[in-house]
Amino acid sequence: MTEVTIWHNPRCTKSRETLALLQDKGARITERRYLEDAPTEAEIRDALALLGLPAIGLMRVKEKEFRDQGLSKDSDEATLIAAMAATPKLIERPVVFANGKAALGRPPEAVLEIL
Repeated sequence: MTEVTIWHNPRCTKSRETLALLQDKGARITERRYLEDAPTEAEIRDALALLGLPAIGLMRVKEKEFRDQGLSKDSDEATLIAAMAATPKLIERPVVFANGKAALGRPPEAVLEIL
């Protein structure tokens, strides 16, 4: 049985669909409600490394907070990572971790490759 951690937002359809898919596959799931238990900058850096993404690739750039904080696609990595740690709503969801890898559940089936 695969051990999985999901950065989950229960109000997000894709996050709920991904969680249900993991449950259907029989994974042992640790659910981290990242809006309440925000990842640290170090955890975000680790997630980005596992995902193979730049910081902007993990950000919800259409959120009001993105604009309000003066962020842009040209902001440097450290600034974007600090913004995600301070405002976890800016983190794209869900992020799933399993077997030393990570995947973004967009679409939910994308996480199956790391199980």
